[in-house]
Amino acid sequence: MSYIEGESRNQALLFPEILDDCISQDNVIRFLDVFVDGLRLEELGFGHSVPETIGRPPYDPRDLLKLYLYGYLNGVRSSRRLERECGRNVELMWLLKKLRPDFKTIADFRKDNRKAFKGVFRQFTLLCKAMGLLGGDLIAIDGSKLKAVNSSDRKFSEKKLQKKIKEIEEKIEKYLADLDRGDEQEAKAQEAGGEGLKEKIEKLKQRKGRYDELLKELERSGESQISLTDPDSRAMPLTPKGDVSYNVQVAVDSKHHLMVEQEVTNAVIDSSQLFFMAQKAKEILGKEQIDVLADMGYYHGDEIKACEEAGMTVYIQKANTSANTALGLFGKERFVYEPEEDCYRCPAGEKLTYHFDSEELGRKIRYYWTTACNACQIKAQCTRNKGFRRITRWVDEEILERMEQRVKANGELMKQRKQIVEHPFGTIKFWNDQRHFLMRGLEKVKAEFSLSALGYNIKRVINLVGVPTLVAATR
Repeated sequence: MSYIEGESRNQALLFPEILDDCISQDNVIRFLDVFVDGLRLEELGFGHSVPETIGRPPYDPRDLLKLYLYGYLNGVRSSRRLERECGRNVELMWLLKKLRPDFKTIADFRKDNRKAFKGVFRQFTLLCKAMGLLGGDLIAIDGSKLKAVNSSDRKFSEKKLQKKIKEIEEKIEKYLADLDRGDEQEAKAQEAGGEGLKEKIEKLKQRKGRYDELLKELERSGESQISLTDPDSRAMPLTPKGDVSYNVQVAVDSKHHLMVEQEVTNAVIDSSQLFFMAQKAKEILGKEQIDVLADMGYYHGDEIKACEEAGMTVYIQKANTSANTALGLFGKERFVYEPEEDCYRCPAGEKLTYHFDSEELGRKIRYYWTTACNACQIKAQCTRNKGFRRITRWVDEEILERMEQRVKANGELMKQRKQIVEHPFGTIKFWNDQRHFLMRGLEKVKAEFSLSALGYNIKRVINLVGVPTLVAATR
């Protein structure tokens, strides 16, 4: 029995094959072709949307956008790899009609149109909304750190710079002492070695000068750290070895886990991102009222208040950050607020009454205490203060108390948060292998993640409804 054999490479074809026959009707590139052709690229801000009447004709931005969408759908993000794929990938031959732009043209398109890609993401989100794929009642917000093009060795904080400067000064002092210790005979015998030490000292002084300049620049900018390769990137907490990264924020609809809004920031924590992301998602969904889920990292009174005033009901579990609890003493949660009398009831049953208020970090704080602490039998379990225990209260703390009651009453809803919002991150990072950025600078990184998020959403919708349905909805 013989094997299945292919055709001879030297076989001539009388009637050439049609390229369209190589692409099935349910291939995603048929949707990409229709979707991009239907976009108004000039309104989205793409360059060369209207070709010039003179000069060498440019590539149609539609073709280059199709190329990038295909690349991010298939884990091919590098401009050089995309160039190679154009010459050997039958799907791209069909999509680009056998065009083969060079890597520089491909890379420049992404760089020059970096502000326009988010508009493409939103156009697809609106398409999903029109198809009824977005529930619009419940969204979950979360952030994740994606590595930047900047090693930790090229990132400096004030503390790190001061440490390095001190180490250099100590080395210089040691080398100078080594030079001074040699007597005349040893100096003659080790003349070459002495010259070597002088060169080392000079190099150390030059390096110290660079660190001094970086320290001055850090002080002038008011930033807490400086990155040399990608100045916009930052070392982020909760990353391996404090990786230099960007903070990626997403708002995900609960119905089919589709991203409604996405943003990239270099803020090292999430606490200031809640209202911005929730409000943007609410505007796209076109709802008067939505529910918002987030983790403890987003617990910030001002942000939660802004969401509530804008018609958003927030669910965030409060983290117990009380210093007294960590010391084994009664935390603030053991003191019950009684709104009728505007006082707190302590574990011993005493009333802590209001005395004065002050402004701290732009927030109005009220202070409560009682003089009964000195005679209290359980004072040692409450405070180490020789006087009395004081309780502080934000003037709008009832907003946080209402949210705390909602969280306790909706335990099952809180369990959905991870299922909703961590699904996209898992897919982008592990299935699409996009754990890091290729570009430098915040604006360029935003463009890159817009393509990643759009790739995720397209793949998700195709899994839900299929290519023919998606193509029909686009036309």
